[in-house]
Amino acid sequence: MIEVNDVKKSYGHVHAVRGVSFAVSPGEVFGLLGPNGAGKTTILRMLTGYHFPDAGSARVNGYDVYTNPISVKSSIGYLPEDAPLYTELNVLEYLRFIAQARNIAPGDQMRRIEWAVDTCGLGSVVYRSIDHLSKGYRRRTGLAQAIIHDPSILILDEPTSGLDPNQILEIRRLIRELGMEKTVILSTHILQEVEAVCGRVLILNNGQVAAEGTTEQIASGMKGEDVFRFTVLGASADAVESAVERIPYFSRLERLVPRGQPGGRDARGPDEHGARGPGEHGARGPGEHGAGRGKIEVEITLSESRGDSPEGGELIFDWAVSEGYKLSAIEHKRYSLEDIFINLTTTEREVEEREAEEREP
Repeated sequence: MIEVNDVKKSYGHVHAVRGVSFAVSPGEVFGLLGPNGAGKTTILRMLTGYHFPDAGSARVNGYDVYTNPISVKSSIGYLPEDAPLYTELNVLEYLRFIAQARNIAPGDQMRRIEWAVDTCGLGSVVYRSIDHLSKGYRRRTGLAQAIIHDPSILILDEPTSGLDPNQILEIRRLIRELGMEKTVILSTHILQEVEAVCGRVLILNNGQVAAEGTTEQIASGMKGEDVFRFTVLGASADAVESAVERIPYFSRLERLVPRGQPGGRDARGPDEHGARGPGEHGARGPGEHGAGRGKIEVEITLSESRGDSPEGGELIFDWAVSEGYKLSAIEHKRYSLEDIFINLTTTEREVEEREAEEREP
């Protein structure tokens, strides 16, 4: 349906897209995700024939965007971030103009207009001047012009930009409904947008592909460490703190919180009383010398280089049995889309600057 192979695009000395490749299958809702300036809009403009790649190739419905741009444009419906609406027209007049521009047969134009109006929920404003429409209805009008010729592919650039929360929900619902019948490429920098409507995502950063796949596929391919949360019953905080180091492949203690007692301990810094977390200068918090038995919530990191060893949850369960502890809960902390996005689009320098800011009093 859509094939992009090593496309590159520069504007003067600015390299907007640096060798991006991906494919979108029929009937898929595919998200282009990335920070501002990542190259999302440039890629969409190349797919729609408004810009041409400097190198590489892109094909839409079998048509090359460079050699056959008219056929490409006939195959798609395109909603730019700033949809060019003729505000002096009312909705019906505007859609009639679009139907004529799309070369829809005169006998079919009214039928297509009525379908687009009904699909996009514009019936109550069809005779209203576009200049007097809310942002939500303007975006709906933009979607109507994109689907009026019933294309098999929809390309939407920041479709909820500038809308209020209720309008955003309405547009997302509409996109999901359209995605049941059409192939949709959705560009956004809003994480919730992708989670709400997209089955697969391409994460861009500085004009390059940072990751591609479902959230689960990207998370499983990210190298690093695994974080587990579990709850120990009938033990002291000090005993658990010491014992977790005996869990196979233990890397570090992230957090230990004695529930029902003041002042849990956190490896990331001092608690509210100024005490350092475990592993920092040997400082101790509440529960010293075995006091404070009860429910202990623990978060630890295990090294991911475990080879063919058992799963982390099994390692923690076996450890609890060997130590004589009772577990009431255990959870493998999954990467959220936000975790993945930050991990893949934050530079090392930005990480250092953020950590420096957090250390400042």
